[in-house]
Amino acid sequence: MRAKMNTDLGNISLDTEAIAQVAGTEAMECFGVVGMATYSVRDGLVRLLKKESLSHGINVDIVDNKINLDFHVIIAYGVSIKAVCDNLMSNVKYRVEEFSGMEVGRINVFIEGVRVID
Repeated sequence: MRAKMNTDLGNISLDTEAIAQVAGTEAMECFGVVGMATYSVRDGLVRLLKKESLSHGINVDIVDNKINLDFHVIIAYGVSIKAVCDNLMSNVKYRVEEFSGMEVGRINVFIEGVRVID
């Protein structure tokens, strides 16, 4: 899926994978986020993704020219889930809107696991 914008000089087409990469990079910089996660329905297991595949833990949907994001994350043990999610949402919203020039409609965060950090 692609986001499309019309300007005075022409049309802009933005792939949702590019949006997911920017969002994933920003999310990983948030305190308390250990990594992105993927869930295997077949195995019923949650897997921590490597840094190279950050966008796999993020679903990007564009509805009415607004970007909706779903994050599947693993957080650090002992942190405030609400504080981590609020930080993630505000930082990602700012960065994605700055990057894409489009409005972020909704950000959903799904905590798939907790890890103890050494």
